[in-house]
Amino acid sequence: MLRARLASRIFTKPVPRAFASTWAGVPAGPPDPILGVTEAFKANTSPKKINLGVGAYRDEAGKPYILPSVKKAEELLAGKHDKEYLPISGLSEFTGLAAKLAYGAESPLLKEGRIAITQSISGTGALRIGGAFFQRHYPGVKAIYLPTPTWGNHIPIFKDSGLEVRRYRYFTPGEGVGLDWAGAVEDLKNAEEGAIVLLHACAHNPTGIDPTPEQWKELSNVLKSKKLFPFFDMAYQGFASGDTTKDAFAPRYFIEQGHQIALCQSFAKVMLSSGISYHN
Repeated sequence: MLRARLASRIFTKPVPRAFASTWAGVPAGPPDPILGVTEAFKANTSPKKINLGVGAYRDEAGKPYILPSVKKAEELLAGKHDKEYLPISGLSEFTGLAAKLAYGAESPLLKEGRIAITQSISGTGALRIGGAFFQRHYPGVKAIYLPTPTWGNHIPIFKDSGLEVRRYRYFTPGEGVGLDWAGAVEDLKNAEEGAIVLLHACAHNPTGIDPTPEQWKELSNVLKSKKLFPFFDMAYQGFASGDTTKDAFAPRYFIEQGHQIALCQSFAKVMLSSGISYHN
C-alpha cells in the first residue's frame, strides 16, 4: 500500500514547462532580407547565378575572395601578438592607424590629440555605441535624421539606442534614378535645429549614389546653418573610388569647415574590424 502511494505521488507530480513563463512573450524578429537572398541563391541551380546580397568580394566560384594584401598582413602578424585582454577602448596601435586612415596623416586633430576613438564589434557595434553615447551625453536634440533609403539596420540600431529616428529624402527612383538633391537639401533645411544627421561618407548603402564634392560643401553649409551634428558612417572607404583619400573627402572637409563630427568606421569587408571616433 505504501509503495503504491509513493508511486502515485511520483507519477502525478506536474512537470514544469521549461522557459515557458520567462520567454513565452518574446516575439520573433523580422526575417533578414539579406539572408533570404542568400538562401534563394543557394537554392538556385543556374550556373550563371551571382549572389549580390552581401557586400563582399567573391571569386569565380562565388566564395569569399581574400585580398592578397590581407593575406600578407595576416602572415606578418602571425605569432607576434599574445591573447592578453585589451583595454576597454581597444588596441591603441590599431585605433591610431584607423584614425590616420580616416582623418589623414597630416590631420591637425591627430597631431593635437583631439580625437577620442574606441574599437568596437564591427560597424554595427560602432553605430550602437555611437547612438547610446549621443542619447546619454549629447546636449542637443536627441533625434537623428536618416536618408531614405538607408542601410536597414540603421533604423533599429538608433531606435534601440533611445534616439528618435526621422528621415530626409535622398534617392529618386524610376526613370530619373539618382540623388534627390533638392529633396535632401530641403528636408535638412527644415530639420529641427540641433538634431543629428546620419551621412554615408561614401558608397551610400544601398544605392551607391554619393554627393559630389561640391554638393558635400553645400551640405556642410546647410548643417552648419541649422546647428545639425554630422554623424558619418564610413563602411566602404577605398571601395567607392579605389582611393582611400578621395573616399574620405566628406568627413575631412566637414572638419576643415569647423564641424565637430562623429565617425563610425568599418573594415568588415577587408579587415574584419571597426571603431568609432569623436573629435573635439
